[in-house]
Amino acid sequence: MGHDHAHGTGGNRRRLAIALAIIAVVLVAELVGAALSGSLALLADAGHVASDIVGLVVALVASTIALRPATDRHTFGFQRVEVLGALVNGAILVVVAVGVAIEGIRRLLSPEEAHVAGLPLLIVAAGGLVANVVALLVLRGGDRASLNLRGAYLEALGDLLGSAAAVVAGVVILTTGFGPADAIASLVVAALILPRAIGLIRDVVRVLTESAPRDTDVEEIRTHLLGTPGVVAVHDVHVWTITSSAPVFTAHVECDPDVFEEGRTGVLLDELGDCLKGHFDVAHSTFQLEPAGHVDRGESSHR
Repeated sequence: MGHDHAHGTGGNRRRLAIALAIIAVVLVAELVGAALSGSLALLADAGHVASDIVGLVVALVASTIALRPATDRHTFGFQRVEVLGALVNGAILVVVAVGVAIEGIRRLLSPEEAHVAGLPLLIVAAGGLVANVVALLVLRGGDRASLNLRGAYLEALGDLLGSAAAVVAGVVILTTGFGPADAIASLVVAALILPRAIGLIRDVVRVLTESAPRDTDVEEIRTHLLGTPGVVAVHDVHVWTITSSAPVFTAHVECDPDVFEEGRTGVLLDELGDCLKGHFDVAHSTFQLEPAGHVDRGESSHR
């Protein structure tokens, strides 16, 4: 399991580094474009891009730290640093979305203060849109296996949507002269960013509170284990994740006395581990085998 995770994390680092280079170019272009055009949509997207760069740097550092091997003090290694990186990214996204929304509303309430040049806005936004599509394609796929990379993917997606909204605003301003289109586009960006940021933070909290993975049915796992020959009862079941792609399972398993008398404990442990790997994609499992009727449980079998 450690080798696979290290390989995946190394791939994530490459994705993050490429995306970081692309988004840095977009940031410079949008800052210049915002200064030339006076566009809040471009400035909002530039602020979002700046937060993305910070988030991607955090994600890149987190991915690097996560490659460090386990130690006697950090027995699971440093994989959960990736989750902390995702938490930082989510918090940054929330702050940017709220800030953009406040400024967008202010401009709508005082439209006379905002004059936006449509052509520079459209040119820069279109260039940003193309660059963000490339960055999104680079990050695509890795977001399914890593919360850290998912945070970076959502930020790139927010950038893409922000650029698309700015393109629309530029077209509207050029064709109709409707200046508030820029502020409206910035509010659209904020509305698209916020729910995704909240969803990411919710998933991070699930990992940090050691809740069972979203798609894991603990009762179904218990039923499968009880179907293993020689198993009488299963209790003290715990399922959690170290990071988004590293589920961990522990349980106390009561066995027929014959299992101990015939020396079949090793075979039973293999069968239980194979059951989890085959049906539930749990690669790291720990079982404590006990004789049937063992009185020192501490918990009921229906926990």
